[in-house]
Amino acid sequence: MFTRHTSRGGKPTASRTRRTAAILVATLAAVGALAAKADADPTAAHSAHDHGVGDNAEQSAAIRAQQAVPAALRGSEFRADCTSKGRSGDDPIVKPGQPGASHIHEFSGNTTTNAYSTLQSLRLGGTTCEPRSDLSAYWTPTLYKNGVPVAPERVTVYYQGIFEKAGAVTPPQGLRIVVGNALATSPAQNPAARWSCVGHPQSSADFLNCPPGSKLETYLDFPTCWDGVNVDSPDHKSHVQFIIGGVGGHCPPGYPKMLPRTEFLITYPVNGGGLSLAGTRNGANVTNAPGYTFHGDWINAWEPNEFERRMNTCIRAGYVCGTNGNPIG
Repeated sequence: MFTRHTSRGGKPTASRTRRTAAILVATLAAVGALAAKADADPTAAHSAHDHGVGDNAEQSAAIRAQQAVPAALRGSEFRADCTSKGRSGDDPIVKPGQPGASHIHEFSGNTTTNAYSTLQSLRLGGTTCEPRSDLSAYWTPTLYKNGVPVAPERVTVYYQGIFEKAGAVTPPQGLRIVVGNALATSPAQNPAARWSCVGHPQSSADFLNCPPGSKLETYLDFPTCWDGVNVDSPDHKSHVQFIIGGVGGHCPPGYPKMLPRTEFLITYPVNGGGLSLAGTRNGANVTNAPGYTFHGDWINAWEPNEFERRMNTCIRAGYVCGTNGNPIG
């Protein structure tokens, strides 16, 4: 479900406003249904974990509530515009030190990212992003159309002050987060997945058949509540959580620090059908996984002084900034 679309120049397009009203109603209804289910079935959280979702019913509702934040409430952000640096079967978070052991991922940002990447190695690398001070590693499963891999046309990474601008803390160097469920066997098991077509308001957890003249796009939101201590956890998710209740909500107990919301917006130069993802099904790495298995990874390797400057100038001060970290307009 989508609430924003932004042009390369950083100014909101008309679709950002058109989408918000329609999807906000539907999304809030879904959030209410999930919350009711959690109240009625206290075993739901355990069931979700057993199926590899990694998010209990409360967190699933929180993900959808965050996706439904009206565009009008956003006015505190900066971004990095990136391109793909290539693809490989590496995953330095989930399968560190095991080259080729993962399904195929599309990597953006740091040009040195591989199975052996560490914060130290990333800080010595280059980047496909603008600004050049963003040395972070970003990756998602590779998209295929009729069995042929498709590189993203554009990867925009937004950092947004949505829930607590003034008190937002700067993400620590080396922070690692995985979002989404690569092993989902139904859309309900991965509320983070959402696909749309450029210029059209409809969205879905699975692929949409985008009409001629349009392009496939996906958004992926990262959690904003951090435990304030750990840059990683055994499942690469438990050190962060989504805020409960969206705007006006609260972080779960044990997660006192508010991070800016990191969001991927990825546009692919394709439309129509024949789409699939790289993934892992029944223990084997495949290229025909469904759209609802979409997921993403991030290792923060921003140059610290520039990250902090953007936090002060854009997030805490409440301005929309461009890739140069200065307010637009």
